[in-house]
Amino acid sequence: MKRFLSIMLACCSLVVSAQEINIIPQPFEVKQPQKGSYTLKQKITWSSNFPDGEGTNAVTNYLAEYLKKYYNIEAVKAKGGKADIVFSSTRMPTGGALAYRLNVSKSGIRIEANFDESAFHAVQSLIQLLPVQQNGTAAIPYVQIYDKARFDYRGMHLDVGRHFEPVSFIKKYIDYLALHKINVFHWHLTEDQGWRIEIKKYPELTTIGSKRNGTIIGRYPGKGNDNKPHEGYYTQEEIKEVVAYAKSRFVEVVPEIELPGHGSAAIAAYPSLSCFPNRTTEIPLNMVSMKTVQEAQKGRVKFVQETWGVFDDVFCAGKDETFKFLENVLDEVITMFPSKYVHIGGDECPKTHWKQCPNCQKRMKELKLKDEHELQSYFIQRIEKYLNAKGKTIIGWDEILEGGLAPNAQVMSWRGEAGGIAAAKENHYVIMTPGSHMYFDHKQTANEDSVTIGGFTTVQKVYTYEPIPKELPESQWKFVRGAQANVWTEYMNNSSKIEYMIFPRMAALSEVLWTAKEKRNAADFEKRLLVQFKRYDMWGANYSKAYFDPKSTVEAKK
Repeated sequence: MKRFLSIMLACCSLVVSAQEINIIPQPFEVKQPQKGSYTLKQKITWSSNFPDGEGTNAVTNYLAEYLKKYYNIEAVKAKGGKADIVFSSTRMPTGGALAYRLNVSKSGIRIEANFDESAFHAVQSLIQLLPVQQNGTAAIPYVQIYDKARFDYRGMHLDVGRHFEPVSFIKKYIDYLALHKINVFHWHLTEDQGWRIEIKKYPELTTIGSKRNGTIIGRYPGKGNDNKPHEGYYTQEEIKEVVAYAKSRFVEVVPEIELPGHGSAAIAAYPSLSCFPNRTTEIPLNMVSMKTVQEAQKGRVKFVQETWGVFDDVFCAGKDETFKFLENVLDEVITMFPSKYVHIGGDECPKTHWKQCPNCQKRMKELKLKDEHELQSYFIQRIEKYLNAKGKTIIGWDEILEGGLAPNAQVMSWRGEAGGIAAAKENHYVIMTPGSHMYFDHKQTANEDSVTIGGFTTVQKVYTYEPIPKELPESQWKFVRGAQANVWTEYMNNSSKIEYMIFPRMAALSEVLWTAKEKRNAADFEKRLLVQFKRYDMWGANYSKAYFDPKSTVEAKK
């Protein structure tokens, strides 16, 4: 894609005619048999033959709220006669897969869908047919659209362990996902730097584990510590509120409870979960806060981490107490999340302490495990069996392959695609999320004006990603459920920065996951993206202008 700063000026003054169709992600089929447009008045009506219920209400309420908020159009249910927008429950020739038809003509707007969720997808396309100028009129071009998603897993992740975000932003984040037809929100709730979910059986997880005394300054290894306390967690009622909100946007919330690594915050609250409860948390002195130093001098041993990275102090695999703790935690977690899936992490678990720990070594000897990788596999499989008995399926990062994959586990492949390929060849479902294309904590331009973790992933690079690896035999394609972009927040300490990092890359991700491979076209996406920027402005979203930076084009080609 060619990008020049002059394009930005053109974008800012862009006027969209009624005949232009600029939907992201690109629908499966778009036809414009005639010219013209249907204009929505300040008060419109809708009707539906979908069965009354929570799903139907979610669709119509969402549309009414959007029209009122952005166009001051009031949408009410028709009391009889002709309606401007008609929702029709219709079978689709998709074998039960979600699909919809959206027809706009001089008679009005008709949405045919086989499920409430696919009707919601149709609404997302409909609102992208509305003009990006809020000038009191809303002319929608005549069009015929047939659409369906390529992948059933279209995910976005958010890490709130490093930096906590309030419920208000989590809801906004979910809105952004819905607007892009993303249907899974992977909520990373526990980390070395903070435990963010209330567990009533273990109150110190939040009274202690949700608080850290400071944070390193700048990119790791840092330039000292800011000595500013950082804290925050979600009550169980807040979690349920978010899950219900996501459901109204047809977004599934998958929680992540990290194990056996990345457990420093939990261990700070309950030191007996460590292999060595009396061993002081290892924090380099040049990174530690003054308060932590003072508390250590008074005899405190375990701390919530204040820097980034991977730490040796992990959950002890040799103590039954560890598993009882995790089972009790998961018992409460699954009451809050109706999703079939629980993400258990499984990544970046150093074996240093396990090699030194008498309890872990005893466990290995009793089970005849040859090394600590097999001990990790035992750990994961034990948790999996427990969750399977509760009707849940685990998802884990690709390290769960080490030592043998748990029987029913699904794999998120982040260290490239090798883990996903290996798991799919073993007939396990996989979600592709390689750091090369799917890590939205990477910089988007050579000229970033704030700290990022590194890497370089442009919106164009995201768009080129193909979730089904060429190395995978066609017989195993069905095991690739889709893909996900990850938002790790070491260097995102406010919601505006998060928005800046996800936009416009989320637009490219949505098309990668929704649009049929043969329908994707980079040049056409670029045209539609220019209009999408105007929608971001309308929504009040912060977004990166890297697209308009010529230097980024040069860097991207290196």
